[in-house]
Amino acid sequence: MNQKKTPKTWKSKLHEIIYEADTPSGKLFDVILLIAILASIILVMLESIKSFDEKYHAFLNISEWVITILFSIEYIARIISVKKPIKYIFSFYGIIDFLSTVPKYISLFLAGTHALVALRALRLLRIFRILKLARYLGASNQLANAIKASRAKIAVFLFAVLIASVIFGTIMYLVEGEEHGFTNIPKSIYWCIVTLTTVGFGDIAPETPVGQFIAAIIMILGYGIIAVPTGIVSAEYTKAADDESKVSDEEHDQIKDVQLNTQCCVNCLNEKHLDGAEFCFKCGCELHHD
Repeated sequence: MNQKKTPKTWKSKLHEIIYEADTPSGKLFDVILLIAILASIILVMLESIKSFDEKYHAFLNISEWVITILFSIEYIARIISVKKPIKYIFSFYGIIDFLSTVPKYISLFLAGTHALVALRALRLLRIFRILKLARYLGASNQLANAIKASRAKIAVFLFAVLIASVIFGTIMYLVEGEEHGFTNIPKSIYWCIVTLTTVGFGDIAPETPVGQFIAAIIMILGYGIIAVPTGIVSAEYTKAADDESKVSDEEHDQIKDVQLNTQCCVNCLNEKHLDGAEFCFKCGCELHHD
């Protein structure tokens, strides 16, 4: 490439601080952001305590507004510091940032909606960028792939459990009847699901010997059923691990040596760039360095 590096503008400097965690200023910004998010969540939790809210309502309200305004400024800064604002606005983090900012404003018109600011907890996902944990997500990807590969078997299993719940629930309705709390078939099916999953709320219980015998069978089946989806996913996970172990030592060393940073492309918002990369591997846009 014959492209020449261009000097940094205020937008590129702002982008570096907000979107990247490799630089001292970027890391400091993200740490302050996480502290603000945690503080906001704690404020919402404290406000839900009636006695505490009655005593410190003014302080809690002012503090929430201060944090909300700061988040609003940050949201606007994220929009103006990228070349394609729409891409950020409708991205995963963009939607989360928006949802974590608007509830306090909505509470001015609709009472009770301010509690939705607890959605800001989702913004803690940014800790993966700060601590550079993204490179360790391989294991979670394996688990996700194992669950995806198992979805057909799990769907068949859940369908079978549903059928069993309908059958046993109907039987319990016929055996126990309305006088023992099984007033209708849907409620009996509900009881069967609660019992089969070993939750056992205890709001309905069989009283006849036959009903108790059937309930015992359902509870025993429940213990066996719990192990089925776990076994299905474990088998797929083991298979994926075996496939990965077939990679040659040389290839494994090459993969291990790959180091990613948190640089975010100002044009396409793509991250996952190699250390020392000058241009985005996706769109070719220049990546600014200190």
